[in-house]
Amino acid sequence: MAERTAADFSVRLNGHAAIVTGGGAELGRACALALARAGAAVVVGDVNPDSADETALRITEAGGRALALHADVSNRFQASALIEGARDAFGRITLLVNAASIFRSGPLDRLDEWDWRRVIDVNLTGAFFMTQLLGRVMADEEGGAIVNLASFAGAGRTLPDGVSYTASKAGLLGLTQQAARELAPRGVRVNAVCPGAVSDYPPHGPENALGRPASDDDIAAAVLFLLSDGARFITGQALHVDGLAL
Repeated sequence: MAERTAADFSVRLNGHAAIVTGGGAELGRACALALARAGAAVVVGDVNPDSADETALRITEAGGRALALHADVSNRFQASALIEGARDAFGRITLLVNAASIFRSGPLDRLDEWDWRRVIDVNLTGAFFMTQLLGRVMADEEGGAIVNLASFAGAGRTLPDGVSYTASKAGLLGLTQQAARELAPRGVRVNAVCPGAVSDYPPHGPENALGRPASDDDIAAAVLFLLSDGARFITGQALHVDGLAL
C-alpha cells in the first residue's frame, strides 16, 4: 500500500489563515505545506529567514498564499510582531501551530545553564507567548485552533540525555491542557501532537509496532486533523503519533 501524506486528506481550510512557528524546519515546514494544500493562507515564522523564505516559496510556487517572517518566538516582542505581521497580511488568524523547537544534548550533571535556558525559552516559553498573544485575538474574533508539537519525550518517556528538551516538552503538555481549559469558553481549542521516532529529526524515538519511523507528513496529517472541523469537539488532548511505541 502506498504511503499516505497529509495531502490525501479531504480537509478544506479555505478562508482560514495560519501561523506556523518553526516553519522553516522539517516538521514545521511539513505542517505549513499541509495547511497550504488544504487551502489556508500560511505565515511561516522562523528564526532562520532563509529557511522561512524557502517554505513560503514552495507554497507560492504551488499556487498557495504564504508570507515568510523572521521571528524568534522566545522573545515576546518578536512573537507579537509575528502575529501583527500575519494579521496585516491576511486579516483574521484562526489557526496556530507551535512547531518552533530546538534540542541540546548533554547529560544532566554537565548540561550548560545557557543550553538549558535556551531550550526552555524556545520550546516552552515561545509556545506560551504565541498561545497567550494570539489566543487573546482568537478569543475576541470568534475562536480558533492551536496545535503544539510536543514529543514522546516528556509524555511518559525519557531520553538517554537531553534533560532540557524532555522538561520543555513535558511543560508544553501542561501548557496545552491548561490553555485548553481556559480558552475553551471563548471558542479556542488547544491540542498537542506527540511524535515518536521521525525520519531525520532528533531526538530519535523508541521502536514501534509499525517498524518504521514516521515521516514528516505523518506528523503533519495529525496536526491538520486537530486543526480541522473534524476535531471540533476535541481540546486539551495529546495525540501520540508513534506507531504504537514499544
